[in-house]
Amino acid sequence: MAGQMMKTWIALFRGINVGGNNILPMAALIRDLEALNFENVRTYIQSGNVVFESSAGNPRSLAEKITARIGEQHGFHPHVLVLQPEDLLASIAANPFPAAVSAPATLHFFFLAESPSGPDTAALEGAKSSTERYKFTDTVFYLHAPDGIARSKLAANAEKHLGVVVTARNFRSVEKIASMATSA
Repeated sequence: MAGQMMKTWIALFRGINVGGNNILPMAALIRDLEALNFENVRTYIQSGNVVFESSAGNPRSLAEKITARIGEQHGFHPHVLVLQPEDLLASIAANPFPAAVSAPATLHFFFLAESPSGPDTAALEGAKSSTERYKFTDTVFYLHAPDGIARSKLAANAEKHLGVVVTARNFRSVEKIASMATSA
């Protein structure tokens, strides 16, 4: 890849290593991505947050390559969302609930696979508890859930009501991944 400019990318996996399903050890994931000629591959926690460098591709083609590789090697095809560091930084800057960062486990970013074309806003409102607040853009559904998301009907149904595939991370994870992606 000499002569080609390396770019930093972020891959967010959905639904791996959760509840004993779609088990994918991070060491194996790193090997899989290195086999795709990605460089400087590093992970954050077991839920599938990866920062890597590649000179090839665009977000969609990189996600397709990663999904295909995982399918070939591990027998399942996870949804993978690939972002650039500036996308993640923009989502942090656009956070509509800045006071919630002091309790990062209560603030969640649901990254959207595509812009919602017909979100059911009435259903979103109906699923929201009295303490929850949300806002969404073309790329992120922000949820502040001070009582947690374990029993949140809004968190559980956001994808269905938005009508697009999502992958969620709490603010602490988003911050850490952004730091990994922007550090040398």
